[in-house]
Amino acid sequence: MDSAMAEALGRPIGLWQRADAPSTDVAVSSRVRLARNVADLPFPPRMQPSDVDSLLHRVERAAAEIPRDLGIFTFTRMSELTPLDRQVLVEKHLISRQHAEQGRGAVLVRSDEQLSAMVLEEDHLRLQALFPGLQLGAAWALASRFDDALESSLDWAFSDDVGFLSTCPTNLGTAMRASVMLHLPGLCWTRRIGSLLASLGAVGVVARGLYGEGSTAEGNLFQVSNQTSLGQSEEEVVAHLQAVAREIAARERSAREALLAERREAVEDRVWRAYGILSSARLLTSGEALQLLSDLRLGSDLHVLPTVSADGWAELLVVTRRGFLQRQDGEAAPGRRDARRAETVRRRLAAALTPPVPDHAATGSVANGTHSDQKEDVPDA
Repeated sequence: MDSAMAEALGRPIGLWQRADAPSTDVAVSSRVRLARNVADLPFPPRMQPSDVDSLLHRVERAAAEIPRDLGIFTFTRMSELTPLDRQVLVEKHLISRQHAEQGRGAVLVRSDEQLSAMVLEEDHLRLQALFPGLQLGAAWALASRFDDALESSLDWAFSDDVGFLSTCPTNLGTAMRASVMLHLPGLCWTRRIGSLLASLGAVGVVARGLYGEGSTAEGNLFQVSNQTSLGQSEEEVVAHLQAVAREIAARERSAREALLAERREAVEDRVWRAYGILSSARLLTSGEALQLLSDLRLGSDLHVLPTVSADGWAELLVVTRRGFLQRQDGEAAPGRRDARRAETVRRRLAAALTPPVPDHAATGSVANGTHSDQKEDVPDA
């Protein structure tokens, strides 16, 4: 395994997550994925071993030719990664569960992890750009540059009638999946989340869980994305989803305002209990940790608890996951993992927190300097 990949596997979050970003009180991250297939090769379900070898060699060569101003990339075959390594990449949102389970193909990752590509998941390539907060336009612009760089070496399968060709018909057209990871504890607590999620389909948006399709919404985290990619330009898809995400974020902030105004003692009790357990527990299960970390972040955003930074919280989400813990500890026993998880949280929580603001700052409106609903232009590719 390349040393750069080994370093990425040992690092909880990508360097891109350290940057300041808009709307991080609700929007955890923005992602744009592009499905691409090489024109003269069969789609993955019909590929023979010789086709797979050809694709891997071509992508590895194309990766080596990416201009340096776009970054330095590491190409790693899945055969070089253990099942545990692949699980860590899933937990860091660099590959999908499907790609990890298949165990074939490869992964291409930029040194800061902001750009990556799955090779031979559902399509020949799935290109991905990630940004912190609500920055879909920036994610699309970077993904487009990545796409152009690879296309200079690889000929994409494309039709003038239906756009980019994909294994799944729902990806025809732009073959883009734009998504935003949202933290929605206020809507979940006030039980407004059900009606909101039910209404998304009417505007062409779907909500999934923490790890996308087929996963559950653990820790009050939801991934919202466009349903189709045919009939709209990339800029239109991005602008629409950005508007929907802003509306959801506004509703979440309204729900938090209502909780503070109507149930302040209950809110304070819940988030301080979460803080107390996380800072002193000796055993923590994965599911318990996720829910407690959600409550911790809510208390931080409401200025009830000491402040936890967006990147510090993101790091806590990953270091409590089974794969990351097991890879760090080398111990598979669930009981030992629960103890190791609690120990890891206690240590990292102390480093991630800053002192709370005075009580008066938590009264009235929900205050957070990063959620000013600032607008982001959707740049041309």
